[in-house]
Amino acid sequence: MAEAAGSLGESLEVGQKKRLPFYVDVLRRLIKEKPLGLVGLIIVVVFLVLAAIGPFITPYDAGERGAGERMAGPTSSNWFGTDTLTRDVFSRVVEGARVSVVIGGLAVLFATVLSLATGLFSGYFGGWVDMLFQRLVDAFLAFPAIVFLIAMAAVFQEVDIPFLPVDGMWQTTNVMFAITLGILFGIGQSRVIRSAVFSVKAQAYMEAARSTGATHMRMMTKHVMPNVMAPLITLATLNIGNAILIEATLSFLGLGAPPDLVTWGNMINQARTNLGQNAWWLAVFPGAALSLVVFAFNMLGDALRDLLDPRLRTST
Repeated sequence: MAEAAGSLGESLEVGQKKRLPFYVDVLRRLIKEKPLGLVGLIIVVVFLVLAAIGPFITPYDAGERGAGERMAGPTSSNWFGTDTLTRDVFSRVVEGARVSVVIGGLAVLFATVLSLATGLFSGYFGGWVDMLFQRLVDAFLAFPAIVFLIAMAAVFQEVDIPFLPVDGMWQTTNVMFAITLGILFGIGQSRVIRSAVFSVKAQAYMEAARSTGATHMRMMTKHVMPNVMAPLITLATLNIGNAILIEATLSFLGLGAPPDLVTWGNMINQARTNLGQNAWWLAVFPGAALSLVVFAFNMLGDALRDLLDPRLRTST
C-alpha cells in the first residue's frame, strides 16, 4: 500500500513538472501540429520587425527622390525598382508595413474591447439587457458595411483631433479609419463572445461561485472573461489581416489613406496609371507584400482557432 501511494505521489509530481504555462503549451502544439500556422507566425514576426525597424534598414527614405533612374526595374541598388518620381520601391513597401501595423493594430484593439464589453454584458445578464444589445447589433449589421466605410471615409476629411498630427501614419485620418474598422469588426464578433459567455454560464463552477456570494463584477472578471479569451484571441488574429486588406482596398479606390501617405493600397493605385509602360514591379511587390501578410495572419488565426477550441483540435 505504501509503495502504491508512493508511486502515485511520484506520478502526480511528474505530471506537475511537465505542466507548461498555457501560452507556452499553445506555442509547442503550434510547432508540432500546425506547420502552416507556424509559417504564418514566422511571417507575422518578420512583418512586425520590419515595421518596427524599417527606417533603420531601408537604403532610402520612403519619399526621397533621386534613388535611381526613373521607372527602372529591380537592380542591385534598388531591389524592387523605382517609381515615376525616382523613389525606391523597396523602401516604400517597408514603410507601408508600418502604416498597416498602426491601422490593423488599432482596429483590432478597439474591436476587441468593444466585442468583449458588448458580448460579456449581453450574455452574462441576459433578459432585457441581452435583447436591447442584440437589437442594436441587428440594426447595425443590417447596414451595408461598404456604405458605412465609405460614409465614414468622407467624414474623416472633416474631422480634426487636436492632439494628433496632420501628417504621418498617426494622423487623424488613419486613427479614425482604424476606429471605424474596430466598430465594424467589434459589433459583428460580439455575438461570438456572447455565445461563449452563454456556454460559460452553464458550467457548474459558476453556480458554485454565485452560491459563495461572489458579485457580478467578480464573476465576470474572474470566471467568465478568462474562459472567453480563446475565441477572442482567434478573432483578433483574423481581424488584423482583414483590417489590413480593407485599408488597402479603400486606399486603392482613393477612399482610404491620403494619397501622400505611403501605403500598399496607394502604391498599387499609383501603379495602375503606369500599366501601359510595363512597370510590373510597381504593383507586384506591394501586392505580394499585402497578400503574404494577410495570408500569414489568416493561417495563424486558423491554427489558433484549432488549438484553442477543444472541439476543433485536429492533428495535421
